[in-house]
Amino acid sequence: MDWLNRMNKAIDYIESNLADKISYNKAAQIACCSTYHFQRMFSSITDVPLSEYIRRRRLTLAAFELQTSDIKVIDVAFKYGYESPEAFSRAFKKLHGVMPTSARDIGISLKAFPKMTFSISIKGDTEMNYRIEQREAFNVFGVYTEISTDQEKAFDQVPLFFKRCDDDGTTDAINNLLGRFDDNYTISALYDYSETTFKYMLCNYLPKDLSIPSRFTTLVVPPSTWAIFDVPECETQSIWKRIFTEWFPTSEFEAIEGIQFEMYYGLAKHKNGFCEIWIPVKKK
Repeated sequence: MDWLNRMNKAIDYIESNLADKISYNKAAQIACCSTYHFQRMFSSITDVPLSEYIRRRRLTLAAFELQTSDIKVIDVAFKYGYESPEAFSRAFKKLHGVMPTSARDIGISLKAFPKMTFSISIKGDTEMNYRIEQREAFNVFGVYTEISTDQEKAFDQVPLFFKRCDDDGTTDAINNLLGRFDDNYTISALYDYSETTFKYMLCNYLPKDLSIPSRFTTLVVPPSTWAIFDVPECETQSIWKRIFTEWFPTSEFEAIEGIQFEMYYGLAKHKNGFCEIWIPVKKK
């Protein structure tokens, strides 16, 4: 499969440059996608941000070198991109649990993260319901927070953000401004991805003539082609992963940089909620 070969070649590029500067743009070019899409796809498939994978691999190789040679700690630090021995020592201890100077001790326990490879697994026994739609520009308004691209951290941060919005009245305020029942679901916007974080907004559609308080932020969503996926039982995390591991590699579309949505519909008290994931796309 071409997609599989491209992803493994991108990993080969990263691996061959662990002791040098790694260009995310170059890795994405090898994978034949945008830099944004490559980072998003990598973290969704592996549950590890690209920056964290590179950090772990560099510190793994650094530990091997310290154990098997007389190289100085300062030289290893500079080789793997750390600006000072102190910064390297902090990162090394955080990963391995010991200082670099202890790596040569007999019987010391260290961590090794192997090179990642992408391979085929037999899937496809469960269908994915999706549609492609063209939409004109629209606006949303709400409040946002910064969420980690580390999936494990995000799993904790998103529910805490929802709870905070419920507790401080934000969710009710959004619904009240729209003349909706307080029990209506809102939607979530995901945008402004960096190597380590993205913005996650609790929001809803903004009517043209509605004036909103200054506590809310407005997002302008440009005209787009959207890939829209049904999310059974609102299990968004499992569908996100399937989108990037099953749908994009075999479809004629690729994700483009822009705002993505988790759309929630229905009333909580009636337990009739359902969910969709919206991703802006273009043809390959």
